[in-house]
Amino acid sequence: MSTATTKKTRKDKQFETYCTDKPIDKSLAEQVKEKLITARIALLLKQPFFGNISARLKLTPADEWCPTAATDGRHFYYNHAFIKALRPAEVEFLFGHEVLHVVYDHMERRGDRDPQLHNIAADYVVNQELVTAKVGELITTVPALYDRQYTGWSSEEVYDHLFKNAKKINIQDLLDQVLDDHMDGDDEGEGEGDGENNGDKKRPGRPSLSEEEKKAIRDEIREAVINAAKQCQAGQLPAGVQRLIKELTEPKMNWRGLLRQRIESTVLSDYSWLVPSRKGWELDAVIPGMVVDQQIDVCVALDMSGSIGDKEARDFLSEIQGIMQQFDGYRIQVWCFDTEVYSHDTFTSDDGRSVTEYQIKGGGGTSFNVNWEWMKANNIEPKLFIMMTDMYTGDGFGDPNYCDTLFIVHGGCDVVAPHGVTVKYED
Repeated sequence: MSTATTKKTRKDKQFETYCTDKPIDKSLAEQVKEKLITARIALLLKQPFFGNISARLKLTPADEWCPTAATDGRHFYYNHAFIKALRPAEVEFLFGHEVLHVVYDHMERRGDRDPQLHNIAADYVVNQELVTAKVGELITTVPALYDRQYTGWSSEEVYDHLFKNAKKINIQDLLDQVLDDHMDGDDEGEGEGDGENNGDKKRPGRPSLSEEEKKAIRDEIREAVINAAKQCQAGQLPAGVQRLIKELTEPKMNWRGLLRQRIESTVLSDYSWLVPSRKGWELDAVIPGMVVDQQIDVCVALDMSGSIGDKEARDFLSEIQGIMQQFDGYRIQVWCFDTEVYSHDTFTSDDGRSVTEYQIKGGGGTSFNVNWEWMKANNIEPKLFIMMTDMYTGDGFGDPNYCDTLFIVHGGCDVVAPHGVTVKYED
């Protein structure tokens, strides 16, 4: 499929109208920069996720090649005349538009799809999300792509829908509504073309990125997204960003494999005849025990608040027994909690006890913080702290600097703890 055209598009006309290699008037430059800074401050106050991501982009004038705006993940390229023409709330929307392009990695996700049709699909997605999240105001100073039917769609889904209906729609009309310059990183601009290479050619002065630079920027963006999300309250993130955060923070491997991996990282194996193991008693033999300092040393807190039922409790105990069976030497401290800590007990590889002996207590409200308060009060600092929970808490997620923490979540809650590792329990 080709969307090439030799007719001048709105973007071509914008290029001729706005782009210039002449020096920008100092008064205009200061006015526009102040407008951009004011918009970013407004986003920090009203939409902290977008404000934090946009604040890391370096404001970079690009009048010689960019008729509107663009980003490569490190810079916010802008045209002075275009920014001047926008209302303040539209500038906030424009920042949100560029932020979502880099957050969703639209440049890399294009793959071998038609560049121009994919640019249309990407704009539909980000504009719909920005309108839903009430980030600034939809730009109307110039035409912008917006259709409610694409609510919740990915750029790939929108692309497939457009491709399927390409004969029924005016592709050029949609291209004229693509808001910004999509920097695909492969020298494909949106300037006047000659019918080759999808009608595009590189504009003089337009930056290009090496594969190494693009990879480094993607890594920077992933970290920035997670950090920015931590500054937001529940409900402040668009649905697409929430899904992305979940993908970035939830382990892709089987959760039991992750648990074993985390535990094994704390193990230093050695045996001593000075500490015989009770496991040898039934064999009528003397078996060396593990040196205490070199056993796995983990603490497991069982969420026994009112929202946890008998099935969840049995599942939790079963997983503790599974840990005991996987390792020759262990020291596992177990307790229950709701708004207090109950039933602290210690199981070791040398005492011959089964976790079936453990007595579960609880049933009240929920406080995660009581676990850290209790550990500190009792001088317990585990190499790994495992919390088995349904993730419903009313007072935060404990001390992020005290110990390595693994949250194992039973149930349908999609909350991700702001520290440690959060993983879904699956039968």
